[in-house]
Amino acid sequence: MVALGLVGIVLPLLPSTPFLLAALWLFTRSSPKAEAWLLNHSVLGRPLRDWRKERAISRRHKGAALVGLAASYAALLYSTGPDLLLSLPVAGILLAAAGFIVTRPAPADGSRE
Repeated sequence: MVALGLVGIVLPLLPSTPFLLAALWLFTRSSPKAEAWLLNHSVLGRPLRDWRKERAISRRHKGAALVGLAASYAALLYSTGPDLLLSLPVAGILLAAAGFIVTRPAPADGSRE
């Protein structure tokens, strides 16, 4: 799960967050050492701790996620030129994901805005 999450950071069509959250959930139940490593990671740790503690996403990460969703949709439209039967459901799914992201609170301490 961690490997897929890391690959998802650089590939626009593969999400990283669900894989990293799954990795954290699995590590919590299987390996306290791996869980601590992931939670204390210099890049990945803070967003995972924010999510675990408050179900919060920083504004910076929200912006990056929304840009990623838009870029993925643009890549779909540009690379395949899909008809409405494909492009509308995909747009609906991406809009639902964007709505979920936007409605999550920012971390309470506000230091990661």
